[in-house]
Amino acid sequence: MTDLLTITEVSRRSGVAASALRFYEERGLIKSERAGSGHRRYPRDVLRRIAFIVFAQRIGMTLEEIGVELTRLPQDRVPEGSDWAELSGAWVGRIDEQIAELHRLRAGLTGCIGCGCLSLDRCEFANPGDRAGRYGSGPRYWVGDSRR
Repeated sequence: MTDLLTITEVSRRSGVAASALRFYEERGLIKSERAGSGHRRYPRDVLRRIAFIVFAQRIGMTLEEIGVELTRLPQDRVPEGSDWAELSGAWVGRIDEQIAELHRLRAGLTGCIGCGCLSLDRCEFANPGDRAGRYGSGPRYWVGDSRR
């Protein structure tokens, strides 16, 4: 078994399209070597890096944020499980925030969203006199402004 994988092998093994792998490489998130033919060859440890990228995107991290996180990995050796665990450990708070937001979304489906006004002046129940309009546009109570 070779230590270098073709882009097709990495794509198949990671479940990420070859075009996305090339894009990640252009963004500096992963690296490849070039064979004599010019084809990309990836070290096997790139699979863990790609898994990290995929999971990070699933929790809403931008590629810029992911890139910053990846710079925290050791540069003098292949990252180990503990290195990856340390990076992803900070995700728990972010995931908890997303879960809380999803609960709020579910609770609001038939309330504010079901009504359709989203803080316009015609909502005399939740926003008499368009009090929320003083805080800016959009669903002010939904984004966290208090109902004073």
